[in-house]
Amino acid sequence: MKSATEYIWFNTSKHREFINITDRVEELVRRSGIAEGFVLVSAMHITAGVYVNDAEPGLIADIEEWLEYLAPYRSDYRHHATGETNGDAHLKSLLVHHEVIVPITNGKLDLGPWQQVYYAEFDGQRRKRVILKALGE
Repeated sequence: MKSATEYIWFNTSKHREFINITDRVEELVRRSGIAEGFVLVSAMHITAGVYVNDAEPGLIADIEEWLEYLAPYRSDYRHHATGETNGDAHLKSLLVHHEVIVPITNGKLDLGPWQQVYYAEFDGQRRKRVILKALGE
């Protein structure tokens, strides 16, 4: 079995950002030489997430609005008693989740016709990372 690991580092310019990382994941798969297997894409921070969906700008805006509706920024989260002010970012991360596993078939990501891999930042403007780990034959 082959494996390949890469870390992608982010330091977003905005507090909240959605970044298409499909090309970076595809590049790791290509370099790995894995023809059949899986690639794990996982945010290594508790205020970020990874998801698969369409790259359509209207949908991305809808996702951001939906997350804000379900986990709005508020000053009264109990988490803020620790000195942090990012309680909403932790909840948004739970809604999006922190990782996805994408199949590799014939040496390529086996995504549907509109599917793309996204990094979702909910408490940005500081250094964070995502791990890519491909496994297979």
